[in-house]
Amino acid sequence: MMRQTLRLQAAASLKTTLKHAPAKTSTTALAAISHSLRLQAQAIREYSTPSAPSASPTSTPAGTSNNSQPKYRQFHTSDIQNQAREVPGFPILDDPLVQNHSIPSFMVGTQNGFLPRQDPMDVLPKEYEALEELLQKMPLTLKDGSKGLLALGQFGEACKSLPQYDLSNVEDSELLSALYRDYTFVASAYLLEPCDILYRKTGDYGLGRSVLPKNIAVPLVQVAEKIGAKPFMEYALSYALYNYRRIDKSKGLVWGNLELIRPFSGDPSELGFIISHVTMVSHSGELVKNTMKTLEAAGKHNRQAFNEGLAKVVSTYEKINQEMDTMWQRSLPADYLKFRTFIMGTKNQPMFPKGVIYEGVSDEPMFHRGESGANDSMVPMGDNLLQLTESMPSNPLTAVLKDFRTYRPHNHAEFLEFVEEKARQNQVRNFAEQDPNSAAIFLAAVDQIRNFRNRHWSFTKEYIIKYTKHPVATGGSPIVTWLPNQLATVLRTMQEVGAKIDERALLPENKALVDVLTKRADAQARILEREVAQLRTEIRDQDKV
Repeated sequence: MMRQTLRLQAAASLKTTLKHAPAKTSTTALAAISHSLRLQAQAIREYSTPSAPSASPTSTPAGTSNNSQPKYRQFHTSDIQNQAREVPGFPILDDPLVQNHSIPSFMVGTQNGFLPRQDPMDVLPKEYEALEELLQKMPLTLKDGSKGLLALGQFGEACKSLPQYDLSNVEDSELLSALYRDYTFVASAYLLEPCDILYRKTGDYGLGRSVLPKNIAVPLVQVAEKIGAKPFMEYALSYALYNYRRIDKSKGLVWGNLELIRPFSGDPSELGFIISHVTMVSHSGELVKNTMKTLEAAGKHNRQAFNEGLAKVVSTYEKINQEMDTMWQRSLPADYLKFRTFIMGTKNQPMFPKGVIYEGVSDEPMFHRGESGANDSMVPMGDNLLQLTESMPSNPLTAVLKDFRTYRPHNHAEFLEFVEEKARQNQVRNFAEQDPNSAAIFLAAVDQIRNFRNRHWSFTKEYIIKYTKHPVATGGSPIVTWLPNQLATVLRTMQEVGAKIDERALLPENKALVDVLTKRADAQARILEREVAQLRTEIRDQDKV
């Protein structure tokens, strides 16, 4: 009976949403809505099975807890290729439907790309006033320059007076996204406050808190289950891409017009660090659009459309990389460790050797990877389009990469899977290599992925390794070996593709381009190998994943 009721509710939700959709909503948008609600219905069916935990953790009697871990939604559908007409194979929003609060905040679109459909909610409603006030008082440095709760070492004590909100009836997607962001900030601040205090005194992290109190844990798990996320801070869903506010609503997502909603430190470099990611991802809509054009052209063996689409992918990645390069000025390397502690995870981190118990949810400890820019979807999309993912070595470091790809909105994860499968079906790399000039453009696209990954590796050396020998990155990957694992694959692919190109058939501009890119790949591969070998002697536990 319960499952039948829930199925009826899902069907009614689908009819209601479609009924009230704007008259001019495109078929792509309607397909995306239908797709999203089918996923919601699937999740409801999963949660209604006898083995699933209660949809409302607060229904557990006081003083007891479930012995099983919370069940996270796994949205893997077999019919995504039949969902959209305008963009064959995957429902992508042409219109972000900013007024729609029924579908998820994060859905891939040609306008919003991998950003949320509407600007993040920046202040919680009055009924969550205690949570809002706690977050306003949390940062190390407050807006007026005074010390906040984290600087005073009083955040954990302040959390004791936070009410245990029941979020079981919250359905508005914008509010759910804001609550998820805010509870993950509270959880990370609570768990890592002792580590930050000790690090500022001694340079060591010590141990974090091993129990997340139920007034934080229960509502966090409730809201995480509702949006299909893990109950811990994520890059897109909380720390970066749902954490910006436009100063002037009429202007774009550009530097100077954005500020943070939730900081940990209040330091200007933290603002620069987060907002730089937002401005980079502001170009992702164009990237999505041209990735789809490239895939479609490869499938139809349309050489001209393929070259045009892939060339636009290259030019969009160039914009993203140029935006990324501004990080050096916006966020100073010497400042990064002032707020890095709070974005670390509980998985493969020495501060949490036994994980974290979520009080009122489970007696079993949970382990989650920390926030990382590696969880952004733009480079994984490029990896999949250019078939770099399938060229990654089969080793524990690549297994970490695949684990990272589960830390993102489900719609994004599904889209990445779709791109990977479609690129394999349409043999994107093989199609490019059949024509020398297409291969040159393909090589340029791979070089943009190299550019991005190389800069990320440079950031790691200058922002982190230069100042600390802590062996693990925020996401729980080995600090020295993980990024080079992917970068080496990119360089190897460039060498392989370049070696196959018949330079006699190249246009003059492409001949010069191929020569520059292949020589650079050869040189960088040698430098990277020596660099990693040296750093492995300086930083311990680089084989531990």
